[in-house]
Amino acid sequence: MTDYSRFLSPTGRQLHESAIRRMGTVVARTTDLVSFAAGYPDPASFPWDDVREIANELLSGRDGSVLQYGPTRGYTPLLETILGVLEARGIRTTLENVAITSGSQQGLDLISRVLISPGDVVLVELPAYTGAISAFKNMQAQLVGVTQDIDGINLEDLDAVCDRERRAGKRVNLLYLVPNFQNPTGALLSLEKRVRLLEWAERRDVLIVEDDPYGALYFDDAASEPETRPMRADDRHGRVIYLSTFSKTLAPGFRVGWMVAPAALAERFETAKQSVDLMTGSLDQRIIHEAVVRGVLPRLAPGLRELYRGKRDVMEAALRRELGDRLSWPVARGGFFLWVKLPEGADDNTVLARALEQRLVFVIGSAFYVDGTGHDRIRLSFSAPPPERIEEGVRRLAGILKPVSV
Repeated sequence: MTDYSRFLSPTGRQLHESAIRRMGTVVARTTDLVSFAAGYPDPASFPWDDVREIANELLSGRDGSVLQYGPTRGYTPLLETILGVLEARGIRTTLENVAITSGSQQGLDLISRVLISPGDVVLVELPAYTGAISAFKNMQAQLVGVTQDIDGINLEDLDAVCDRERRAGKRVNLLYLVPNFQNPTGALLSLEKRVRLLEWAERRDVLIVEDDPYGALYFDDAASEPETRPMRADDRHGRVIYLSTFSKTLAPGFRVGWMVAPAALAERFETAKQSVDLMTGSLDQRIIHEAVVRGVLPRLAPGLRELYRGKRDVMEAALRRELGDRLSWPVARGGFFLWVKLPEGADDNTVLARALEQRLVFVIGSAFYVDGTGHDRIRLSFSAPPPERIEEGVRRLAGILKPVSV
């Protein structure tokens, strides 16, 4: 048998697989499995009737460009519509700063290609989103973690870590953050810290990658639009590259996200995208555009918040009923996840192995840490399963953890 490893490039040898996508493979192969792994939206929330009506109109054949190649930067009417979405979030910008991506994950990949050289230090939260970890590691970055507080990244540790790495001769140009209902912790970065981070980035000459997939999915008035205001909205010095997506609010299958960046960088990201996929799918962009301009998105938003708040409540109630005070987690004020601390002495890999035997899957906490820690945590996603499956999954988890907790 041919050993194909000898054909691999240095990058090919070091490609970093997403732990979440790996769990998706387990889900696809296992029957009667309860998945708390991937942060998938609930399919019941998809605007099926609206999409069907829009698609029927677009596929009438009257406009050949619907199925044609299009600009790499994106379908212009959609870009203009996104300007309105951004303005509603407090971000005022122009078309030269915005580009459509094939999901916000592609934005992370493009940022990695354009801004990271092998050996560069990228600062990330402890813990951090695994998709970002994969994108940065695949460009051979050195990821260095910064501790988090209940209200987001610890600014004193951030400054100390940046100073330490630079004194060691490292190039430190990027900080990656998920300010709104962070994946995996659910933390909401405080407004005070958002302001101070902008000041820090200017003083330290660093770019901030602000990833915002969950900002619209808040569960209470105290975590509504004022508290989820993007840092990009108050960025006066071009320090923030802002990523967002329609995946969590309309549907992920369309693979339509966007990035906002200083014009000089947006141009470089567009050039990099040309060699990756030429363009995001024309039909997908048209459907998303029509859904936004017809008011589907604002009509859906309140129901989505109610849906996911209800699922969070079901999972929390089930965990308390089945496991009492054996587990703890910070309050999830939005998003898709509970960040659960395991009982004393429990290890995430061991618990996952036992969970798989009981047809239950989640993501191990250590997958989100770049420093080898996090084995005392697991991430439970409540977004996709119906309530009865959430309860069944928690019962299976309790059966696994109760012996460990004695």
